[in-house]
Amino acid sequence: MNFLHGGSWGPVARRIADAGADALELNLYSLQTNPEKTGAQVEKEYLDAVSEVRAAIKIPLAVKLSPFFSSIPHVVAQLAARGVNAAVLFNRFYQPDLDIFALKPVSRLHLSQPDDALLPLRWMGLLYGRIPNLELAASSGVSGGQVALKMILAGARVAMVCSALYRNKEQHLGRMLAEMETWMRANEYQTIDEVRGILSQKSNPEPQAFERSQYIKMLVGFD
Repeated sequence: MNFLHGGSWGPVARRIADAGADALELNLYSLQTNPEKTGAQVEKEYLDAVSEVRAAIKIPLAVKLSPFFSSIPHVVAQLAARGVNAAVLFNRFYQPDLDIFALKPVSRLHLSQPDDALLPLRWMGLLYGRIPNLELAASSGVSGGQVALKMILAGARVAMVCSALYRNKEQHLGRMLAEMETWMRANEYQTIDEVRGILSQKSNPEPQAFERSQYIKMLVGFD
């Protein structure tokens, strides 16, 4: 269910739940263009919408977020405090382009690329195990089984696949699962729960790897 702005979302959520949904994902999206509106006001609008939906339904509720918050951990913690069961990281917005010959904005579909996984991967690793009673779902750039495994190793409960299916059709899921199973056998793991979060910041002997302190180190010696 997409959230833009305006309207009441509780009744909509209730109808979806009454129709038989096992869970609901609230996709929060509100493009801000008013320079007088503060970040705190925007967050309040989001959280108010979440509270309304949560009060209207009993089924599990996930919230899909954008990465454009001043403090992602704070926002995610506030979601958990309002009874949200899972946070989906992240919403990848489609950006308009400009046609310099027709002199007009144009919309084009740009499927995600493997490097798009790095942003949610980082925040999976940073958030895993730090917010009680909240699961994490990875979205953006999950192009194959190895990328899905990375998300789970960082702490994701699930990895969501979209662009890879547009490119490679539904049989790609079988290849992804085979990649994951091959890696698990090679590393002598029996279940996916054994590996979840083992490379998160919380579990990593080098927690600074998830932070900006690695920035200079990456650039030194770059050819």
